[in-house]
Amino acid sequence: MTLAPLARPARLRAGARVAVVAPSGPVPVDRLEPGLDILRGWGLDPVTLPHVLDVHPGLDYLGGTDEARARDLQDAWCDPSVDAVICARGGYGAHRLVDLLDWAAMRAAGPKVFVGYSDITVLHEAFAVRTGLATLHGPMAGTETFLKDPRTQESLRATLFEPEAVRTLGLGGAGALVPGRARGITYGGCVSLLAAGLGTPHARTSARGGLLVIEDTNEAPYGIDRILTQLLRAGALDGIAGVVCGSWAGCGPYEKVRAVLADRLGGLGVPVVEELGFGHGPTALTIPLGVPAVLDAPADGAPATLTVEVPALV
Repeated sequence: MTLAPLARPARLRAGARVAVVAPSGPVPVDRLEPGLDILRGWGLDPVTLPHVLDVHPGLDYLGGTDEARARDLQDAWCDPSVDAVICARGGYGAHRLVDLLDWAAMRAAGPKVFVGYSDITVLHEAFAVRTGLATLHGPMAGTETFLKDPRTQESLRATLFEPEAVRTLGLGGAGALVPGRARGITYGGCVSLLAAGLGTPHARTSARGGLLVIEDTNEAPYGIDRILTQLLRAGALDGIAGVVCGSWAGCGPYEKVRAVLADRLGGLGVPVVEELGFGHGPTALTIPLGVPAVLDAPADGAPATLTVEVPALV
């Protein structure tokens, strides 16, 4: 089955109510409050859910119990006064709660903006497959990059309020790992989470015609090799139109990571762009998922770009 465009939610306007949730790891309070202040500075009305600062009593890498995290996310999504749900951070834990959510109720609640990355990749995939909704792979309210990097902040702000203004994405250093030009539907996220989702209930069974968006953090080059090899062996990359790579923070010397990407992705026969500027790096551009886009990877060394064919939000 070829990927089709997903339903896009409405853009935000001044006064929009934004719920901040923590579906994965525990959130440092000293990062959350400044993040909420940034959202307030944009004219938004951010609210936090009851368990956003919880820590699991026995597993301190989780932000509260699975049931509490799932309840916060579902309550936020199904609240008719909430226009957007922004995750506070990633970490680990989304896999544990995704099957606790009432996806029928969330689908019935209608399109809303959903923002996050890293472990939140699990939820991007679930929203795509179970609700047919486009989402935003973007910075989270309680993360250092969002607090400190103006370009990261502006990319998200413009996407939320003026999505037609950010149709062409990419930092100046983005380039062609494999030259070419391709059109497809964007999907993906943190590549280790994509691999971890293989074989799980409601997992994506085909990405034919998709533009795969990937990045990761703290994976050694051999670990990235293992992840990509698993995706290849599972047939998860069969028929994709192109690959868009972001940051590989903490994954070792980039020349070694680059060699793995070239080795594992070069045989697909599709364009591959590197260092577009999203994910765990110092700048995290907001990348719409579930929309038609054109990947341009020039062979002459000119900057590579990803151009969405429609605004991320309507």
